[in-house]
Amino acid sequence: MAQFRPTSPHLSAYRFTLTMTLSIVHRILGVGLYLGTVLFALWLGAAALGQDQLGAVQGFFGHPIIQIGLFLYTWTLFHHMAGGIKHFIWDTGVGFDAASREAITLATLIFSIAATVLVWAVFVWF
Repeated sequence: MAQFRPTSPHLSAYRFTLTMTLSIVHRILGVGLYLGTVLFALWLGAAALGQDQLGAVQGFFGHPIIQIGLFLYTWTLFHHMAGGIKHFIWDTGVGFDAASREAITLATLIFSIAATVLVWAVFVWF
């Protein structure tokens, strides 16, 4: 005799939302934070060792591909900070309806992009 066993819903049962997308991106970017932190530690170590070592690391960081990586690392830092604030707000029990969820998620995305561009504009580009 066959037993009824409930199955969990498949992804096709859900409408893919911005909140779901950024949740997945948040987890993936967590790995990027580890890699970027290694580069940051390399820079700090070179600064502690002296001007010659710092110059070599600064030259490495000046490569356009590394610059793109550092820009994305900065965005990842701000994205994780904004995501933490979003979860702090949710921990208070506020913002669980669909419209509020999407609004706060969009706000975290806009904030993280704007903060990244602002930091790079002030400290790198000018």
